[in-house]
Amino acid sequence: SRAKKQSDVILSLFLLKSNEKHIRVKDLKERSQASAAIIKTLIDKGVLDEYFLNEDRVSFEGEIKEQKELSESQQTAYETIKSSFVQNDVSLFYGVTSSGKTEIYIKLIQDYLDQEKQILYLLPEIALTTQLISRLQNYFGDKIAVFHSKYSINERVEVWNNLLAKKAKAQIIIGARSSVLLPFSNLGLIVVDEEHETSFKQFDPAPRYHARDAAIVLAKLHGAKVLLGSATPSIESFFNAKKGKYGLIVLKERFGNILLPDINLIDIKEKFKKRLMKGHFSDTLIKAIEEALDEKEQVILFQNRRGYSPILECNDCGNAAQCPNCDVSLTYHQYKNQLRCHYCGYQMAMQHNCISCGSNKLSTKGFGTEQIEEEIKQLFPEAKVGRMDLDTTRGKHGYKKIISAFENQELDILVGTQMLTKGLDFKHVSLVGIMNADSMLNFPDFRSHERSYQLMQQVAGRSGRYKKRGKVLIQTYNPYHKILHQVSTNAYEEMYEEQLDQRHIYKYPPTNRLIKISFKHRDYSMVSEGAQWFWKSLDMLFKPNVLGPEFPAIARIRN
Repeated sequence: SRAKKQSDVILSLFLLKSNEKHIRVKDLKERSQASAAIIKTLIDKGVLDEYFLNEDRVSFEGEIKEQKELSESQQTAYETIKSSFVQNDVSLFYGVTSSGKTEIYIKLIQDYLDQEKQILYLLPEIALTTQLISRLQNYFGDKIAVFHSKYSINERVEVWNNLLAKKAKAQIIIGARSSVLLPFSNLGLIVVDEEHETSFKQFDPAPRYHARDAAIVLAKLHGAKVLLGSATPSIESFFNAKKGKYGLIVLKERFGNILLPDINLIDIKEKFKKRLMKGHFSDTLIKAIEEALDEKEQVILFQNRRGYSPILECNDCGNAAQCPNCDVSLTYHQYKNQLRCHYCGYQMAMQHNCISCGSNKLSTKGFGTEQIEEEIKQLFPEAKVGRMDLDTTRGKHGYKKIISAFENQELDILVGTQMLTKGLDFKHVSLVGIMNADSMLNFPDFRSHERSYQLMQQVAGRSGRYKKRGKVLIQTYNPYHKILHQVSTNAYEEMYEEQLDQRHIYKYPPTNRLIKISFKHRDYSMVSEGAQWFWKSLDMLFKPNVLGPEFPAIARIRN
């Protein structure tokens, strides 16, 4: 009675007690507006009792929904997958974008849960997990555990231990490529979603493994089944399916019989000649964005390069700012006003004079997502614009914030890199603009045409997923390119046949296997001599099949 503040705390406790079983110290502090010291005094006197509760980091508090009814074509695909699993351990599920592959996966997962098996659901990008977790939690509640590199070490150890102890809360694992290495004991099914994705391959650091191929080996060890799903399967997987090594299931209809998006090519060479370009936007694209915004629909703009501009060049001597540790030019990032190397992370303040000749006539060449974001804000000052690339999704919940803002229509236009292309499901997107298709097509890699096709098809598949047919505009300097025509007519099999012929002629996978041997050293001449010597000894044994030694496109990284 003498300590007024302490008695206030006790009264607040009684008020809270009527509603809740456990009362958090934080809630009590807020309710009684007392300091932590006063509550601690009461605990020390023995008036209050303090205890700790263990709580899972990934918990589900909503209600579990009934699973959706499958459409006729989905049901057929589901039955075919089940019968395919009788003969084949691995099956390839080729279903066009928005055909409802996830709903079929959910049905299969339920089948394996009923047999009390563990299920691994592999995804290429962390960005995808946020959308998928909430979708699967609606059906499976807290049987789901999540494992990827944006989670802290403690969170990952928790998943590891739950799996080891065969707990019910780790029956379904959703994860990026590293989740292949978890200690499964009773694995029944592995679903590899977007199996064509390059992010499944770990190049650096070691161990260098491909999660899709590792998953197939893991399944063999456990006697489990593997389902590879994609709207644009990799040529390797499709080749295996055609040869009969994998089962093949095809689903060509979109859910609800919505038409595939209408894809048009815009010749920007012509547009530049006729002066119809505003910055990097053609008049056709601007008009389409206006129409979409007028109808309260959303727009996605895709440019596969982050930053503001990849090259800062001097107009007098032609010198471009280079990274001291790598053989690449520095990329200009406007929002931090700095030049940055995307390979080693080196950064310096934006230069106002040329480093070699001192001239102040500096200009930027090329464009990235930042520049597109700035231009679109000037063209449509009323619209709310967001950007999704490596710079804006640094934090643990970076992806979640952007994706949920876009889902809830807080953003009208989303500019982004290839993160946007992967299986995300947005209801209100009616237009997708691909800013420059040529940078992907002209990449020095034998898979560049296949990858360009996949990227463009995938990003096109984000539009018109509900009710209305979507629209896709691809800006290019070369509208007669074969791949672009195959994208616009959805001709995956035509692309596959053509690429397979070329790979066969030039001895590339999947008809041949490649072995790549890299030499690294800080001393240029040492690498050169070593590689030359090694090449001679290999050439004596495998005469026509040795190519090289070749200097890579970017020969020096981190010195």
